[in-house]
Amino acid sequence: MKLFKVRSCFIILLMAVSGCIISCRAQETFGTNLLKLEKEIALPSVKGRIDHMDINLKARIVYIAALGNNSLEAVSLTDGKIIHSIPGLDEPQGVGYIPQHEEIVVANGGSGDCYFYNANSFEKVGAVHLSSDADDIRYDSASKRIYVGYGDGGIAVIDADTHKQIGDVKLPAHPESFQIDKKLNLLFVNLPNAHMIASVNLTSMQVINKWVRNMPTANFPMALDEMNHRVMIGYRHPARLVVLDGKTGKEMSINSMVGDADDLYYDRQTAEVYISGGDGYINIFRQSATNIYKQVANITTRSGARTSLFVPELRIFAIAARAQSGKSASLLVFKTDR
Repeated sequence: MKLFKVRSCFIILLMAVSGCIISCRAQETFGTNLLKLEKEIALPSVKGRIDHMDINLKARIVYIAALGNNSLEAVSLTDGKIIHSIPGLDEPQGVGYIPQHEEIVVANGGSGDCYFYNANSFEKVGAVHLSSDADDIRYDSASKRIYVGYGDGGIAVIDADTHKQIGDVKLPAHPESFQIDKKLNLLFVNLPNAHMIASVNLTSMQVINKWVRNMPTANFPMALDEMNHRVMIGYRHPARLVVLDGKTGKEMSINSMVGDADDLYYDRQTAEVYISGGDGYINIFRQSATNIYKQVANITTRSGARTSLFVPELRIFAIAARAQSGKSASLLVFKTDR
């Protein structure tokens, strides 16, 4: 009996040590040549959690939804500082820039209100009220339609010209990240509370496919390889990058990745996937064959820095790092190697 206990303790200890070694190896930094920290822009007045971002390419201004600060921050990449702040918001989560009208749209999770602001004067020019929890935003410049996830299960369709809601997609749970495949005329959406990825026909505004996955869980970020109709999903429990066929829902690839991910992007120029995670790292995966995505970088950022913005036109990857451990909030701006 004693021998059994000794052996059991030895096995448990061995498993713990092995787990530690695997974990430590997983946290090794590599591939730092692929992304170089170009600048760190201080956000000294921003407190609490930071959510989504978007960019005004012409003016090189990044708009940051500072959820915990109840503000929208306009940050100049050229000047390296905040140039304007809109206070008094109610848990801003989603933000989008509408270039045709030079307007910013902000989705408030607390009130459900979507506010429109003139990007030059920052004056409010419109509002659309949704039932609750207005969240992620996508803008289709061709159709001038704004898509906003909200509530217990909906995506509102808003006309960018009139600031009026013109459609609504009913979903079985609250939507997190969603993406538009224009070639397939589909919208793919993460529904973590339903353990599901749904695809929506953009003409009928109806769900046409429901791909249920019980493991892994907590599918929050999403990206598309639109040319090859691949849907890339970031799961948190356990942390996995899953690539699905956008036509069939079939799993094409699965890999371990950084924990607590909130954003991921596909760079069609390099066939690389960029992922930002709250564990304090950027992961980069490169497609080396049809269904093989190999991790080529694990780059240190900051603990809790999980929201990001990839700007292929400028070849930058920006990370929003919240204030913590005596450090002020910052926008970490990385430059890609090509």
